[in-house]
Amino acid sequence: MKKTLLFVLALIAAGCAPAEQSETASDGSEQVTPSDSCAALSIESPLESLNSRVEQGDAVAQSNLGNMYRDGYGVPEDDAEAVRWWRLAAEQGNAYAQANLGFVYGEGRGVPQDYAEAVRWSRLAAEQGNARGQTNLGSMYGEGRGVPQDDAEAVRWWRLAAEQGNAVAQYNLERLSDGGEGAPYYLAALAGLLFVAWRALKGRA
Repeated sequence: MKKTLLFVLALIAAGCAPAEQSETASDGSEQVTPSDSCAALSIESPLESLNSRVEQGDAVAQSNLGNMYRDGYGVPEDDAEAVRWWRLAAEQGNAYAQANLGFVYGEGRGVPQDYAEAVRWSRLAAEQGNARGQTNLGSMYGEGRGVPQDDAEAVRWWRLAAEQGNAVAQYNLERLSDGGEGAPYYLAALAGLLFVAWRALKGRA
């Protein structure tokens, strides 16, 4: 079961589906085209297929390989290696990798803590509409890390993320509306999930 799940995750990470796969056109729209690579995959070598796309410079594959190193899925857990692959993807404009770099620079995971770099990468992701990047950037403004402390800017970015359903941003906005302060991302993540669960249960009452 675990091996099958790893295979399915690797298929997804490699951007492959049994009959078709989606691609993003130059105008930003999503197109669905037949998959050329699925037939070549075997359950014995899902990571080899992902690595092949990585070596070809596929930013999505590089970002997902970084995620696998962060989480220890199919590879040894290694924050520095995760950062290496995220950086390659981020430099190609991948917003998910940019948001991950923003977070780890803010927390000093796999890299020396650097608030200026945290802001830079978070902003690049946020300006592409990535909710995690927007939440990261809002937290930097809320706490005055790498930028002057600015509640209005924090709220602006959190609101954009909250409108996409980001639980952390929603939690921070709720705290501010109650007269509190936004929480650091790593603490607010758990609290945000609990907040969403509580709100769902409240709606059923």
